Amino acid sequence: MSLNIFWFLPTHGDGRYLGTGHGARSVNHHYLKQIAQAADELGYYGVLIPTGRSCEDAWVVASSLAPLTERLRYLVAIRPGIISPTVSARMAATLDRISNGRVLINVVTGGDPDEQAGDGIWLDHNERYEVTDEFLKIWRGVLEGESVDFEGKHLKVQGAKTLYPPVQTPYPPLYFGGSSEAAVDLAAEQVDVYLTWGEPPAAVAEKIAVVREKAAKLGRKVKFGIRLHVIVRETSEAAWAAADELISHVTDDTIAAAQKAFSRFDSVGQQRMAALHGGRRDKLEVAPNLWAGVGLVRGGAGTALVGSPEEVAARIKEYADLGIESFIFSGYPHLEEAYRFAELVFPLLPLSEQTRAPAKANLTGPFGEIVGNDLPPAVKVAAS
Repeated sequence: MSLNIFWFLPTHGDGRYLGTGHGARSVNHHYLKQIAQAADELGYYGVLIPTGRSCEDAWVVASSLAPLTERLRYLVAIRPGIISPTVSARMAATLDRISNGRVLINVVTGGDPDEQAGDGIWLDHNERYEVTDEFLKIWRGVLEGESVDFEGKHLKVQGAKTLYPPVQTPYPPLYFGGSSEAAVDLAAEQVDVYLTWGEPPAAVAEKIAVVREKAAKLGRKVKFGIRLHVIVRETSEAAWAAADELISHVTDDTIAAAQKAFSRFDSVGQQRMAALHGGRRDKLEVAPNLWAGVGLVRGGAGTALVGSPEEVAARIKEYADLGIESFIFSGYPHLEEAYRFAELVFPLLPLSEQTRAPAKANLTGPFGEIVGNDLPPAVKVAAS
């Protein structure tokens, strides 16, 4: 195993509690810069930037932060149906060049009909995947240096091309998540990394097997990733107490309102997330150390790994044994939890060379506070 560990930029808001303004904090550019630079220094492989009307624009955020970091990769969304494939390809190539090859692409078809309508998209679930399929064929072709003529059911281009190639060849890697049959077919044929939200391991294993089999029939291999929250503390008891505290200000009315909003989504993945908890507080541990409390009020990824560093690392390795290589984590608040997770869990994981923290420079501060104005603090070495 060689794992790539991502963190998350909370462009839709952040705080110490879910479902309330209590303990909330302003997510401005300075705060996002702090998180990105912390993730860069701590050695995270990259950060996911969310997309949608509840978020700041992912491309503008990535463009502003890439020059302020050195190694950190940015997983940013392309939205087929909202932007043309050739314009999107030029944006991807430009940002890849500006960041010196640190752009990763998250393909998002969208799952909220209200949001889609607000963006002028009047396509049903399967039609959106048809558009995405056509979009990616054009997008990949122009970034591979081709002059593309394409006429499909939804999209038509003639002589489409880009003059400035990306740093990464043949193009920045494509990440994509979706649980429907149309999504799985698309992943098998066109994407590089298939993402799942944090379902119990048995359900994740089933998804991986289906995608892997379909890709093999097309002569392709697909890598796999998972999107999860994480609540890790030095003891299991402290972690579960932190999970309870995270939703301590969530009212039943807030849960009901959130679940009603999510019910309009035609996303199969969102439906599967909701089914894990059913809007109830009493059975939130849906698998060992897998907690569905986040999904009571948050759309998309709704589960968290909860436990001690050893427990969380064991669950990560369990998913890794299924074939997961990329783990995209987040935790509330995102600045503090980026440090906590890296400090407590990184030493217990088989990390890729791209995820490891940078080597110590000659000019570096102490690790921990000097004791008695003279003695370096003792270091407890974590067991692997």
